[in-house]
Amino acid sequence: MVATVDERLALAFVELADTLVAGFDLMEFLHTLTERCVELLEVDAAGLLLADSRGALRLVAASTEQARVAELFQIQNDEGPCLDCYRTGQVVITSDIRAAQALARWPRFAAAAQEMGFAGVHAIPMRLRDQVIGTLNLFRSAPNGLDPAVARAARALVDVATIGILQERAVHQQEVVAGQLQVALNSRVLIEQAKGILAERLQMTPDQAFVLLRGYARNHNHPLTPAGRRRRRRHRPPSSPAARYPRSARNGRKRRIRTEVA
Repeated sequence: MVATVDERLALAFVELADTLVAGFDLMEFLHTLTERCVELLEVDAAGLLLADSRGALRLVAASTEQARVAELFQIQNDEGPCLDCYRTGQVVITSDIRAAQALARWPRFAAAAQEMGFAGVHAIPMRLRDQVIGTLNLFRSAPNGLDPAVARAARALVDVATIGILQERAVHQQEVVAGQLQVALNSRVLIEQAKGILAERLQMTPDQAFVLLRGYARNHNHPLTPAGRRRRRRHRPPSSPAARYPRSARNGRKRRIRTEVA
């Protein structure tokens, strides 16, 4: 029997809530959120931005490579609906980025988004009361907005994610919360590096490399970030000729050189 949309949405809430246990893996939680958004909300891609300790947005999860590029473009050019969403703390809906209003407001982003194959963006703030910690951004290839019921479901998923991230750290001070978010941002750098190495060495796309990396983490019961660090070290060439020799061998070699010179 095929599950209804409401049933699958309920299962997604249970899955997200189940992640908030001992051994909380923030990166796995955020990637699961973007994947479920694509599966349940009639969108083509999803991306998630979190603010670092200085309040600057950083990319932490994206369901596709195109969404990742679109999000990074906004950050690098300081322009786009997702940045406006974070700054205002309000939902920003751009049903058709080809419209004159969107082109005038975000000219560079509008052109870049179309190159990525996107025609509409629905940006939702990750907000609890007056605190905004990031945005969840839904991308569509068709120039039309979300159905109101779907938009409400998206808002509910974002609220669950926001509360989960903050509540898990509610016993700590705000500085600790900022530090934990910074860890997630740093983890993203390691994951991207591991993806790039795997994609280059195995001749695959970044999306395929991420699936491989994530599968490795799950199969070996490792969090996603340490798995990325292992893969990066495994495929990293020696940084210098000296790195090819053990420390003891290098010391012995130095002593032989001094003897010969003497």
